[in-house]
Amino acid sequence: MTIAVYDLTVPVFTRMLNNLLVVMDKAEANATERKFDTSVLAQARLAPDMIAFSGQVLIATDHVKGCISRLAGREIPVWPDTEKTFEELRARIAKALDLLASTRPEDLADSDTREVVLKLGGNDMPLSGLDYLTKFAMPNFYFHVTTAYAILRANGAPIGKRDYIAGADSRA
Repeated sequence: MTIAVYDLTVPVFTRMLNNLLVVMDKAEANATERKFDTSVLAQARLAPDMIAFSGQVLIATDHVKGCISRLAGREIPVWPDTEKTFEELRARIAKALDLLASTRPEDLADSDTREVVLKLGGNDMPLSGLDYLTKFAMPNFYFHVTTAYAILRANGAPIGKRDYIAGADSRA
């Protein structure tokens, strides 16, 4: 059985972004209960030299729009990268979810063999669509979503593995 690139991207990205919304909801509710502003969480980081939570969300959604657009052979949408509050970050995630919802299987047909050229360190790095997806886009996406989760967890949000993996499926 051949698995289509669509099946490896759109449902996976959609699920994980929805799960990120769940952990954000739980973190926000916890912040309200503990009487502090979520702007503290939005700027939180695990280490001083690390990108803050808000940046993790921006980069995760950048990987979604970049991956889907490159694999579909389309221009990558330009988003301002100015989101800082939980409300703005949720809207950013919603834009990524809208992009995913508008992507059809035929948009990504044969994209596993389509050449994707990344600019890294000023140099062109050509990859097959499948190598781009599995060796660059997905690992980066998961890194930033996981780091966003870890930042919230490290700051006391009552979230766990089930929220990260099952998220929206576990909403009561």
